[in-house]
Amino acid sequence: MTETLPPSEAARRTGLTLDALRYYEREGLIGPIGRTAGGTRRYTPDDVAWIGIVTCLRDAGLGIDELRRFTTLLRGEHEPADRVAFLRRRHAELADQLARTQAAMKVLEDKIAYYGG
Repeated sequence: MTETLPPSEAARRTGLTLDALRYYEREGLIGPIGRTAGGTRRYTPDDVAWIGIVTCLRDAGLGIDELRRFTTLLRGEHEPADRVAFLRRRHAELADQLARTQAAMKVLEDKIAYYGG
């Protein structure tokens, strides 16, 4: 039998609130989450791992619509190339954003040094 976790423990392990977990489930980004006979959600290790992926992609700047698209690519009858293309596009966008952020940080560092920091 696979170990399952109550919502509070899943929230603790993922760093999300219970509301965020329920929201992600409602939006179809995670789940379906299993339930006990009494209707209480129970999260598997696979659920927690998937939540970690969704959280990482969210932290990388993907919006809910993009996360839905990625989830659809994984769950649907799509070719692996479609998934890779999606991830490569996002990777290129993040690399561009990182380069702009690094350039901005350099300007700030130069200004701090100039003004005597």
